[in-house]
Amino acid sequence: MVKAAGIGIGIGVTATAFGTPAGAADAPLAHPGLLHTRADLDRMAAKVKAGARPYAAGFAKLTANRHAQSGWQPNPQAVVYRGSGTPENYRILYNDIHAAYQNALRFHVSGEEAHADTAVAILNAWSGKLTRLEGSADRFLAAGLYGYQFANAAELVRGHGDFDLGRAQELMRAVFHPLSDDFLTRHNNAVVTNYWPNWDLTAIACVLATGIFCDERAVVERAVEYFKHGDGMGSVRHAIPVVHEDGLAEWVEAGRDQGHALLGVGLMGTVCEMAWNQGIDLYGYDDSRFLKGAQYVAKWSLGGDVPYTANTRRKGAIGGWSGSETASGVAGVDPSMTRPIWAMIANHYTKRRGLPASYLTRAAAKAAPEGGGGDYGPNSGGFDQLGFGTLAFTRERVEEAAGGATPSPAPGSSGGSRGAGGVRPQASASPAAGGDLAATGSGDMAGWAAAAGIGAVAGGLLLLRRRDQGRRGTAGE
Repeated sequence: MVKAAGIGIGIGVTATAFGTPAGAADAPLAHPGLLHTRADLDRMAAKVKAGARPYAAGFAKLTANRHAQSGWQPNPQAVVYRGSGTPENYRILYNDIHAAYQNALRFHVSGEEAHADTAVAILNAWSGKLTRLEGSADRFLAAGLYGYQFANAAELVRGHGDFDLGRAQELMRAVFHPLSDDFLTRHNNAVVTNYWPNWDLTAIACVLATGIFCDERAVVERAVEYFKHGDGMGSVRHAIPVVHEDGLAEWVEAGRDQGHALLGVGLMGTVCEMAWNQGIDLYGYDDSRFLKGAQYVAKWSLGGDVPYTANTRRKGAIGGWSGSETASGVAGVDPSMTRPIWAMIANHYTKRRGLPASYLTRAAAKAAPEGGGGDYGPNSGGFDQLGFGTLAFTRERVEEAAGGATPSPAPGSSGGSRGAGGVRPQASASPAAGGDLAATGSGDMAGWAAAAGIGAVAGGLLLLRRRDQGRRGTAGE
């Protein structure tokens, strides 16, 4: 009933305004600075050129994808619909966005200009035509998922001479961001716990990506604050409500089904990675709570036994119907189900931070080489993550190149959770000794091979962070 009520609800004034007055809080943001930094892109190109494993296998996965071809022709729409009761056409949007992202990534690795030109043509076509997203409550999912993905594709070509950066930024501000910000504020006029964590997490990802892509620090801070303290189920303590003595922490949506739990972990990882690249440590927030939750989901998805504390959440519309739902135990799993989410998370915790995370590394190895949109079935669930983590996120331990110090985001950032000395979270999260996932959780997912010893240019990210510190000084996030 809440989903049906979503049709036609106006957005009104969003909770976060653009055009914040200039000041220390508006210090320049880093670009490229969403899922990939310049050091990341240079590492990929160098490793693929050298034929290094597993980068070469990851790049082969990219080049084999039909979306990564320079002949891709966009099909922009003025209005995109997602949700029951509407003439759905959102598949056109997510296929075109993934084609733009994959071509842009392929350009950075191979240097082939045709792929950059294709990405630019796709993004320009959509920013020149798309005016709104409509449908049932699922339109909020469309805004969140495709908003953060559009921004990431656009970030990779923001310096291209033919790319209309201003128009792309306006599309994020006027079409994607308002719906996502409104969802975090009003939750489609539902009680705040009506929607499971992945709904909030799509919106957080879009708001954060908008703030970075559009150079709006106040919008970035809005996403960070919600991740830490938001009332909805997507904030970190609501998504991961119980921490156990063995270092694992329950992922609340594991009481729902495996597909949605994997989706949520992938989205929270995406938020953490984008924030990290702006000097904000959400990965380490609250004693690395996300690490513990991701380890829990990885173990469970691999077929391991995990505990689950019964969780009852209120449902309903404000001033309307009401009810409740209890998840009393962990759902069943299919160990063959996977998503391209593990390489990014495993590499952060084990390589950047030097923390043990055996279940994450096992899940990443099983999923390698990770593909992207189009490699996990034709339905929208296979396009919820941009993917290609084996290529993009495999790295060696940066602290080895830094004389034993694990790099952290720049001083003055809103990380505030880096543990003793601001270096490493004091946590170990290893134990001692097909369908539309966002809406239904169904899917037909079907391998970080040799990832433990294969790395990147060790000093690249550290050098980027030192340069970023010098550029921003001590400005707070």
